Amino acid sequence: MRAGPSQEEVRRHNLGTLLRYVHVHGATSRAELASRLGLNRSTIGALTADLTTAGLVTEAAPRETGRAGRPSLVVRPESSRVYAYALSIEVDRLRAARVGLGGRILDRRETSRPRGMQVLDAVQPLAKFVREMRADVPEDTRCVGTGVAVAGLVRRTDGVVRLAPTIGWVEEPVGAALRGELGELGELTLGNHADVSALVEHSRGAAAGCDNVIYLYGDVGVGAGIIADGRRVAGHGGYGGEVGHMVVNPYGRECSCGSRGCWETEIGEYALLKHAGRAERSGREAVLEVVDAAMRGDSQAQFAVRQVGEWIGFGVGNLVNIFNPEAVIFGGTLRDVYLVAAAQIRSRLNAIALPACREHIRLRTPELGNNAALIGAAELAFERLLEDPLIT
Repeated sequence: MRAGPSQEEVRRHNLGTLLRYVHVHGATSRAELASRLGLNRSTIGALTADLTTAGLVTEAAPRETGRAGRPSLVVRPESSRVYAYALSIEVDRLRAARVGLGGRILDRRETSRPRGMQVLDAVQPLAKFVREMRADVPEDTRCVGTGVAVAGLVRRTDGVVRLAPTIGWVEEPVGAALRGELGELGELTLGNHADVSALVEHSRGAAAGCDNVIYLYGDVGVGAGIIADGRRVAGHGGYGGEVGHMVVNPYGRECSCGSRGCWETEIGEYALLKHAGRAERSGREAVLEVVDAAMRGDSQAQFAVRQVGEWIGFGVGNLVNIFNPEAVIFGGTLRDVYLVAAAQIRSRLNAIALPACREHIRLRTPELGNNAALIGAAELAFERLLEDPLIT
């Protein structure tokens, strides 16, 4: 029989639990930490002292309590001193940020990504952004690594993008290319764009407090981050969540994946622009123009939004029957379409989803907005530190 955990193992576990709580919830009093984590105050004091010595948190008296007696010290993450780099590779843009412990964005950069851009052409500007941000970082700081969010299927073991049809990449060694450009910046971890966005919206955003969540991200294609019982549904190999490629219309348009009638062919960028009579256009700005025109009463734009809204509700209704989530979050350009077609989407969903599955469902937009992917990418880099804060 295996012996129980040693005192040192218990201590390290408690350090990670405390640091993770402060990382997600921000400034927290010792008293609240004791209550939330189920530990006594002396243990909390010893743990926060260790984390302070490690340079991961600070402690200070609250500015104003309004109560008599000695106030409980407030523990804050060292956001300005402990950070990760976050990179996001999207259909139309490349983004980079320096994200402090606690999820605070300290610096960011962005550039457009012409469609058809190959891997080496994409990683070079990202590496340039990191070098620029690094030049402005004080010497007494600590980088824990780099996280990368990609709009495609990512193999985490080696950072190969297996398939990203909306970007035009197949079996591309993105991880190796970035490591070659970035050099020694800690561990590099890649993940799917929708997955990492779902994780942070679940931990600190619109779905905080919900254990069953579907985060839908749309642009040219559609992907989902799915959380069930508080855990991400990854599937074998980690490629789960490709809901944009569930076939909803067998006689529909051919999809970039090679199939026909995938959900993203009915609700993606091209479908909206085609219905609006703007098929020659592309990109987020074109989508926003259609949404704006629909809000101003343009009949063809309203028709386009209705058509796409019908199919969004159709697909979400099926997902609700399968996963029974508490919340569905619409990110990317789906957010903008949802804001105009919310009533129609809800009506279609209600017509398809079972009453027991739909009666509690909350449809939401991302609380973290466009920052979700960057903060989520940073979480990939922070994970090792949060598991064991004393790791070197």
